[in-house]
Amino acid sequence: MPLYDYQCTSCNHQMEKLQKISAPPLTDCPACQAPALQKMLSVPGFRLSGTGWYETDFKTGAKKNLAGGDKAD
Repeated sequence: MPLYDYQCTSCNHQMEKLQKISAPPLTDCPACQAPALQKMLSVPGFRLSGTGWYETDFKTGAKKNLAGGDKAD
């Protein structure tokens, strides 16, 4: 389940909430009880780095060269 950041537009209270993607967004602030919570944009908790995945990573034999022509050695 994703972790969402919320901020109250009334009292500026900030909080995080673990919710299902299908769950409706929260609206009531737990600090001031005003219906003024808004979801904030936040950075994901993971980062993809490195050279990446290639179609040849887990293929063997003749299946290795699917995207391009022959390489000259």
